[in-house]
Amino acid sequence: MPNTQTTSDTVDAFFAAFGSGDAAKIVELFTEESDFRVSGAPTVPWTGERSTKEQLVEFFGLFGKHLTAPQSFELTGRVVQGDDAVVMARCVFGVLATGRTFTNHYALHFTVTDGQISRYHMYEDSYAIAEAFAA
Repeated sequence: MPNTQTTSDTVDAFFAAFGSGDAAKIVELFTEESDFRVSGAPTVPWTGERSTKEQLVEFFGLFGKHLTAPQSFELTGRVVQGDDAVVMARCVFGVLATGRTFTNHYALHFTVTDGQISRYHMYEDSYAIAEAFAA
């Protein structure tokens, strides 16, 4: 049976699950193998490339280990064209190890295939984040 979930529906489900901290639901939204990349400084724990659901479970678990709950989070824009969506956002987090905070303006590029996320590329202010992780 074909999946009737639209790109926007899938992206909305991602942010609903992310906002509630439901890592299992987040990972369920991804294809078995995905093109998953977060570019940035190697001192930031979540940067790098991943592809398997096991790696995604580890990735989404990192935030609670390293960051405070968000002090603010705002989706500032969205462009959807076919299977692709780009979402722009702004958030403020604290780093547990250093007590420093950072403001992150970022964009996420999703590709949705048959109702599941097959690409997740994050473009964020890795300099601000790396500075917040510096002791």
